[in-house]
Amino acid sequence: MRIRTFVFFNVLLAFPSFVYGACSVANLTRCLDSVCAINIGANPAARCQYCGSASAGEPTKSTAMKTVSAGASARYNISDKELKKAPSDPGERYVWGTKLCLEKVSGCTPDDVEENYDKLIEQSCTAAGISAEMENLAKKVNTKKNNSTCSTEISACIIDAKRCTADYRNCESDADFDKYFSECSIESVGCDEFLASIRSELDSSRKTAFANASKLLNAIIESYKSAREQKLANAQQSCKNNKARLECIERVCANNMRNKCAIGFEYESTVAEQLCKFYDTACERLK
Repeated sequence: MRIRTFVFFNVLLAFPSFVYGACSVANLTRCLDSVCAINIGANPAARCQYCGSASAGEPTKSTAMKTVSAGASARYNISDKELKKAPSDPGERYVWGTKLCLEKVSGCTPDDVEENYDKLIEQSCTAAGISAEMENLAKKVNTKKNNSTCSTEISACIIDAKRCTADYRNCESDADFDKYFSECSIESVGCDEFLASIRSELDSSRKTAFANASKLLNAIIESYKSAREQKLANAQQSCKNNKARLECIERVCANNMRNKCAIGFEYESTVAEQLCKFYDTACERLK
């Protein structure tokens, strides 16, 4: 509860508008994808690289980036012009994109981002963990034509969505991996003499994928923890001398009140104070 309170509090400091209604998770995801999932079709690790962990590596630059903000959903996306201002650090980009998307998609909160988009980032980090291993596997394949052909065929068969999938999530158990490898071996006629080495390579890749996924998830958890601790410190600083609440009242008067809380319109000041009263509660919890 404490973490969610200060994340919500910190975003509100930069986003004082008061909005109501249900959050459209689809539109929120489209918006965040325009920041974090650039060229995701060709690069499954994009969300992790852009908004997850620096350890996932640099995202591949491509002209395909521009296709992200195209189409009917463009109204919810961050424009190419805005993206030029996006931070390069994944953690900072995540926070930057969240603030902009909460402005674009009415009714959503930081909790909606955490509950719905963080898991997509984690899935992308899992993909990032296995991509390097799969590249190494391809390099290790014997250069003989028959061996290469068999390895390519069986590998493609194993990581098919109906079998292990690219991140091996359906083959966590040895029994499932053995079953699918047997099916793929039968489909690849004429590969009997290479099966032992190919199975060994794929099994090693499978085990490494799960090990790397765990390491990357731990790394991103630590990254989020550090970022959120910093946001908590910033929020606590804003609570000193009621600074955040007073600034909120000024913004509400300036942006939401017809007469700007001028003398003679004290009821507007009262309304502004009530709207900003939640800062007292938030600051009390952050002590």
